[in-house]
Amino acid sequence: MNDYKIPAQTRIGHVHLKVSDLQKSLDFYCGLLGFEKMVMYGDQAAFISAGGYHHHIGLNTWHSKGASPAPEYAPGLYHTAILYPERKDLAIILKRLIDARYNITGASDHGVSEAIYLNDPDQNGVELYWDRPKEQWPVDQEGNLTMFTRRLDIENLLQLAN
Repeated sequence: MNDYKIPAQTRIGHVHLKVSDLQKSLDFYCGLLGFEKMVMYGDQAAFISAGGYHHHIGLNTWHSKGASPAPEYAPGLYHTAILYPERKDLAIILKRLIDARYNITGASDHGVSEAIYLNDPDQNGVELYWDRPKEQWPVDQEGNLTMFTRRLDIENLLQLAN
């Protein structure tokens, strides 16, 4: 399970999360999702990435060690969205989550993308998704983008994971 590495083309920009337990967060982001640990700042912070970049995600306990998750109905980060380069990559991570019996909170087809939703150990929302090619995005008669939220065909997606 630890030999998986998230695809190098994955892009999320940069996000830095306050976490309550650095090791639990590393187990989730590196052990399960496949990010690589790049730099540790003692036992208080870690910087992780896809494909050897200096970091895509920072994790720290500077102001949050041992703290409870943020209230659900309070301002803050809704979710971090991690873009996979291919549909097959999304299928592979979905299978990893299922095999690990990790709680998936949602799965949607948005027309422009397909997405899997879950929470990290601190209940920060995480979206794992891939974008359809732009020429396949749904548009109305005037050519305006028409996104939607429909049930994701998980069975069809998982066929790519083999």
